[in-house]
Amino acid sequence: MTSIGGAASSGMVDWNLAVATTTRLVRPGPDVSRDEARAVVAELRRHARSAEEHVRGFTNLGTPETHDTPLLVVDRPGWVRANVAGFRELLKPLLDKMQERRGTSPGNVVMGAVGGKVTGVELGMLLSFLASRVLGQYETFAPATRDLPAGANGGGRLLLVAPNIVHVERELDVEPHDFRLWVTLHEETHRTQFTAVPWLRDHLEGEIQAFLAETDVDPTTVLERVREAAQSLVGGRPEGEEGDEGRSLVEIVQTPAQREILGRLTAVMSLLEGHADYVMDGVGPEVVPSVAEIREKFQQRRAKGASRLDMALRKLLGLDAKLRQYRDGERFVRAVVDEVGMEGFNRVWTSPNTLPTKAEIGKPADWITRVHRKPEA
Repeated sequence: MTSIGGAASSGMVDWNLAVATTTRLVRPGPDVSRDEARAVVAELRRHARSAEEHVRGFTNLGTPETHDTPLLVVDRPGWVRANVAGFRELLKPLLDKMQERRGTSPGNVVMGAVGGKVTGVELGMLLSFLASRVLGQYETFAPATRDLPAGANGGGRLLLVAPNIVHVERELDVEPHDFRLWVTLHEETHRTQFTAVPWLRDHLEGEIQAFLAETDVDPTTVLERVREAAQSLVGGRPEGEEGDEGRSLVEIVQTPAQREILGRLTAVMSLLEGHADYVMDGVGPEVVPSVAEIREKFQQRRAKGASRLDMALRKLLGLDAKLRQYRDGERFVRAVVDEVGMEGFNRVWTSPNTLPTKAEIGKPADWITRVHRKPEA
């Protein structure tokens, strides 16, 4: 197995162990023959090319020249490796600070090695849960390697997880060719967002790094806060304490400054996800004959968990919040386009200052007033 970037097993997280754990635990994909698998991969690649043209024509964003990031059709372990590489890059400044705080005495080094393996296993367990559910992703943060090529201008890569797409199309009992194109329309919208808006990746990374910089870097304190958060999620909150009910792990483990940053990140993610859903629905009726059936069945699947454990993990990981982002973001985009048209909506991509706030996601008219207000005479 390829290691994740040099000394990946050192420090606060054993990244190679995270990949190995996920690969061992992740459920096998649907039963398909070798020829069927090749046909699915080829079709997803064709759909991605056609979806690129459909999305660009509908959104008026980007050009063929800016759309230079690669498409990777991957299996579940391939998705895991890409995301571990991205996590490792994003979390490196925080983990380096935690490692420095821990110190270099022999006892601390031993404890750090043991802790890194424990954390690697825990991360692997969480990724194994997600690896069988993600249909596609525009991965932006992992550095370019032979296995993870990136665009010439430093962009990311589009991942389509073939076994998961096949699994869901069978589960929903929908027309496979239509479903594959429908999925690629959503994911291609994300690739268009990042390739047509060159400042977006750096802006997101800056916000995430600011969030992480506010984290208490004392490892003992971090672990204690995570433990308290987990207890609150399973009903172990001490009697009389209020305020953490129904919140995810990410929402609980934060400082006041992080709450402000998380509000901005939530708004951006709502915009990106809602925009992708809006485009998918806008293009879909013209090119996906069974789009109405697919949309209805997929929405029902999104809204429910497969089991009690699935529901608990969704709450812990904040995936319920992601479902709200789809709904709230799509309503924002639809309201703005209805009022000022696609060209008027596209002013959202002008700069970080024209991105909607969390409050404006819920009140699109406020964003329109702020961004489209006429200068006073």
